Amino acid sequence: MYSADQRFGLVFNGEIYNYIELRAELEVLGACFRTRSDTEVLLAAWSQWGKAALPRLKGMFAFVVFDRQEDSLTCVRDAFGIKPFFYALEDGAFIFGSELPALRALKGQRSTLNWQRAYDYLVHGEYDFGQESFIEGVVSLLPGQLLTVDLAMLKVSSPKPWWTPSIVQTQSISFASASDQLREMFLDNVRLHLRSDVPVGAALSGGVDSSAIVCAMRYLEPDSDINTFSYIARGSVVSEESWVDKINTHVGAKSHKVIVSGDELAADLEDLITAQGEPFGSTSIYAQYRVFKKAKEQGITVTLEGQGADENQGGYSGYAGQRIRSLLDNGQWREAWSFLNQWSQWPGRSRLEGLKRVVGEYSEGGLHDLLRGLNGMDNCPAWIRPGPLRESGVHLGFPKHASSQQIPGRRMMSALAASLNTRGLLGLLRHGDRNSMRFSVESRVPFLTTNLSDFMLSLPEEYLVSPDGETKHLLRSALRGIVPAEVLHRRDKIGFATPEQQWLMGMAETLRPWLEEDLGLPFLDQAKLLEHFDAVVSGRRPYTWQVWRWVNFARWYGSLR
Repeated sequence: MYSADQRFGLVFNGEIYNYIELRAELEVLGACFRTRSDTEVLLAAWSQWGKAALPRLKGMFAFVVFDRQEDSLTCVRDAFGIKPFFYALEDGAFIFGSELPALRALKGQRSTLNWQRAYDYLVHGEYDFGQESFIEGVVSLLPGQLLTVDLAMLKVSSPKPWWTPSIVQTQSISFASASDQLREMFLDNVRLHLRSDVPVGAALSGGVDSSAIVCAMRYLEPDSDINTFSYIARGSVVSEESWVDKINTHVGAKSHKVIVSGDELAADLEDLITAQGEPFGSTSIYAQYRVFKKAKEQGITVTLEGQGADENQGGYSGYAGQRIRSLLDNGQWREAWSFLNQWSQWPGRSRLEGLKRVVGEYSEGGLHDLLRGLNGMDNCPAWIRPGPLRESGVHLGFPKHASSQQIPGRRMMSALAASLNTRGLLGLLRHGDRNSMRFSVESRVPFLTTNLSDFMLSLPEEYLVSPDGETKHLLRSALRGIVPAEVLHRRDKIGFATPEQQWLMGMAETLRPWLEEDLGLPFLDQAKLLEHFDAVVSGRRPYTWQVWRWVNFARWYGSLR
């Protein structure tokens, strides 16, 4: 789409949720509109404000603006990386796209494996961090970044941030006031994300985050139909079916449950690997794949989900190491010891685990690798040939992540900020985007807006994780009266888990030929890898997540060659 004066052209993937409000603001400034689309509003906003338009946007997006006057491109990715953006320089051309296979197609037969990324994934399970992809020469624009391309000189600028989460404490409001503000922000986010021309459903796991989304939908729209979609690990200790049922009953939703078998995974595995575009961490991604497939089958093409709440609300298991270090930074030794003792009383935690996290917080470099070694994490397992990797300059050790902003007394906030747009959340968002797009479903994440994240990161740390170790402390308070109390008071966190070992071991005869195929990679000793695989299948070795990574990588790389 081009602007009215033909100066700017826009290629846009995503959605701007506050486009109606922006449109009204632009009309006051003299803008005229021919359509009612968010694309035209985005183009008009860029024409009016340029890069200053970016902080005004609430949405998920990856877009490129062509400036005819400057003969340049400006490439932009949303603050959290909800939508992907890949690019490369190839034979004097700047190529870009939202999917890695598109870049591979444009590169033709010249796609080669990035050995560092392959090593990081196969050995350490690390992926979707930093700019580099699994394909040499193809990189990602990171969340909250933009870059410019001088088309006359074909000169690509270094990416620059347009949004960076700040961890400085700027709020001195009471806990009650913060709770009220969070409630208002969250409900406003859900209201905007519900804006659609088609029915909107929700992914419901039964946890606090997805329950918050579904209950907010009912709170905002008392008479609307709500369709929820849930993966159920029936008969498993990780099943959250009872919690799913409680929420569906509470809001009067129509529930659609997905129960998955190993045979179904076997049938869909190649399609799943293709859809994801790059290797990924576990078969839990298949459960999400099936949830979006079910939504599509029911005619729901827009869904809301709770992704991002762990990262900006202080979730997971409470960031114990970072929180204790913050207290120690402030000389609060007694409070630190009390926090450790209280934190360790919650399900799935222990004092020893808390102490390990504190030690991990203070360890760097060689000490960090030593600690990983003591935990059985080998940098060079028997099936890796280190020689070719060293000769190619591959770092043999846990990946060196970009350093995050550190402020004494704000260590937990630093970890949250890093997970929001540096690592952690990026992979989860990639899984969701690729799975939903595979079935032409638009997956929206209301927790991920810059204003909500900025607000949370500006608060005292104890508002997010309480002195007794309760995660999402402020969020639980803000949701009172919207989400059932028994859900808000849940002490466990199950996560999105699948019976991976059972599934893969049941598919061993199908998977082994994939591992037998000669990949032609000098750093991979496939004979020893097969020995290890056979030992796992026979029960002589314990199952580890590396088994899935071998399978995923072998099949993905086979399609690359």
